[in-house]
Amino acid sequence: MRWMPLIVAVFVSMGCLSGPVDAHAAERPNFVFIIADDLGYADLGVTGSDYYRTPNIDRFAGQSLVFTAGYANCANCAPTRAALISGMYAPRTGVYTVKDSARGKASGRMLIPTPNKTELAAEVVTIAEVLKSAGYTTAHMGKWHLGDGATGPTGQGFDINIAGNIAGHPASYFSPYRNKNLADGPKGEYLTDRLTREAADFIANQKDAGKPFYLYLPLYTVHTPMQPHPELLEKAAARAKGERHKNEKYAAMVEGMDKYLGRVFDALDEHGLTDNTVVVFTSDNGGHGGLTDQHPLRGTKGMFYEGGIRVPLFVRYPGVTKAGATVDQPVVLLDFYPTFAELAGAKLPTTQPVDGESLVPQLKDPEQALKRDAIFFHFPAYLQGYSGGEGAEAHRPPWRATPCSVIRSGDWKLIEYFETGQVELFNLAKDVGEQDDLSGRHKDKADTLLKRLRDWRAATDAPVPTERNPQYKGD
Repeated sequence: MRWMPLIVAVFVSMGCLSGPVDAHAAERPNFVFIIADDLGYADLGVTGSDYYRTPNIDRFAGQSLVFTAGYANCANCAPTRAALISGMYAPRTGVYTVKDSARGKASGRMLIPTPNKTELAAEVVTIAEVLKSAGYTTAHMGKWHLGDGATGPTGQGFDINIAGNIAGHPASYFSPYRNKNLADGPKGEYLTDRLTREAADFIANQKDAGKPFYLYLPLYTVHTPMQPHPELLEKAAARAKGERHKNEKYAAMVEGMDKYLGRVFDALDEHGLTDNTVVVFTSDNGGHGGLTDQHPLRGTKGMFYEGGIRVPLFVRYPGVTKAGATVDQPVVLLDFYPTFAELAGAKLPTTQPVDGESLVPQLKDPEQALKRDAIFFHFPAYLQGYSGGEGAEAHRPPWRATPCSVIRSGDWKLIEYFETGQVELFNLAKDVGEQDDLSGRHKDKADTLLKRLRDWRAATDAPVPTERNPQYKGD
């Protein structure tokens, strides 16, 4: 891929490609899981941005194991979070999209979509509950987007909740926040600054607590509204734009995220917790098509082309992961449910499936093959294009996504569209930009993957819309 030489060059410059891996990591590590909101794969310096500045994350990536084919669980935020927290694919939670599954003009929806759930059911056993039962202190700080009360963070296994509720974006990035789960700070205080200070304080308080901890830090940034810190906006406006990345406000939002995350990394160092803490950095879906560009990946947030679902994914666990090493096998964020449980020595639930595969073997040995043969995505819904038509390059414009399922197996990816039964087949090793549909030239491969995809849908009881929409007019 285009950005891989850049990643390797950064690691070499940091001196991170050499050095032995300690075979005896400390037991029962702490966990810090950082997930940005709407940060695209190409939106970091280390993944090739020619305008955004992310020195802290770049440095962290150089200390980490890099998953070059890391995937969000969906192309938008709520279903990714539901799968991450539950360890289950979307058909098992019923969370497929944000808000209504019937988005966009009714006259353009050929099918009646599957109803969407906006909350993660209270009876779901979350990763927080799994770790809490194993003696961990659990804290949530940031965007929840999966319910309130019994379906909010404290109802789903978190001892501490700061700022998390059913809201999908902040009312304001500046205090007063108008967030019932976050006390206002001084007028003008910045939300990302506040959340990372809360995270650093939590880390400091855990140093002598005698218990391991799980800190889930789902940042609200870089989601809209575009409200960057004024000083960072001034910096972004003063430097030359890139060939692809040009948006000053978005650049300032990205740089602010990076600046304040440095405080979290520093807190782990300051309190001697770095060596026994697994830190994950990733995003919930691809970048916003009206604000940023994921080239050479096709598509944006909301689409099931690579630009909508492939995300940056770095994991640092000193003594276990080798700095600068890469894993090129496709992994998905719900894999961290069994991964964390295994590292913590926690028991997995018997009341629900665990759809992910533990990545512990890959953390120890990046060349270790995964046992599964594929990962999957299911979207029985509609998502309209961005206002003004930006990002409307889905199967049937002006939609970002129409009802579909996706399978990624090895180098191959197949998308099945439910409206017409049409499929698209891509070899991502040769065509990461998904420009060359091979379904006609490799019919045997397409048929094999389509059967595998349909078998998975049957095994998970995934609903497929078939009822014609009487309001459909073909536009």
